[in-house]
Amino acid sequence: MSNDIRLVVLDMAGTTVADDGLVERAFDAAAAALGVEAGTPDHARMLDHVRVTMGESKISVFRHLFGEEAKAQQANLAFEAAYHDLVEAGHCEALPGAAEAIEQLRSAGRKVVLTTGFSRSTQDRILAALGWQDIADLTLCPAEAGRGRPYPDLALTALLRTGTDSVRQVAVAGDTGYDMLAGTRAGAPVVAGVLTGAHGEERLRADGATHVLASIAELPALLG
Repeated sequence: MSNDIRLVVLDMAGTTVADDGLVERAFDAAAAALGVEAGTPDHARMLDHVRVTMGESKISVFRHLFGEEAKAQQANLAFEAAYHDLVEAGHCEALPGAAEAIEQLRSAGRKVVLTTGFSRSTQDRILAALGWQDIADLTLCPAEAGRGRPYPDLALTALLRTGTDSVRQVAVAGDTGYDMLAGTRAGAPVVAGVLTGAHGEERLRADGATHVLASIAELPALLG
């Protein structure tokens, strides 16, 4: 079955790119912009939600947390500004073996698409910081697909944009339960969870992982 995989849809932060707590640090800045200070019960409740929903489109997370669209947009702008500053300060690096894994997958004739829950501007900054502008066949953010994870839109948009013939030819890999849900909902026969990011094996398997890998470096061997 794995030899039939023609398209590999990979998450970025926590899967191919080291997170190192950047999402949580940027969330602190977003919360502060809305008057929610670190150390308060409100902050703790919101941070718990951020952790549980890792992988989801960030604007969707802020809509849930702050309710009003204007507040959600304000929080999202503050989050992006803080994340951009962290990336510019050098807090952004590829996970070990990630670039090599992508190269191996493409050398084997497979298309590779990098997806994210961030906006296009944040995604582009990460790609630029890593020198990854041309590493994949395509990069996608939620706004370009319709809905972010846990919906299947990113994987299905990747299939359409790369001209892949069937969902049965798609592998999805990510570090969050939402990545696993998105992959299973897209009909991918290989939905691989990696243990380099937000969620552990129990959450990944509960949300549909067909395989759990130590890191993305193991994916080329899994697909054969």
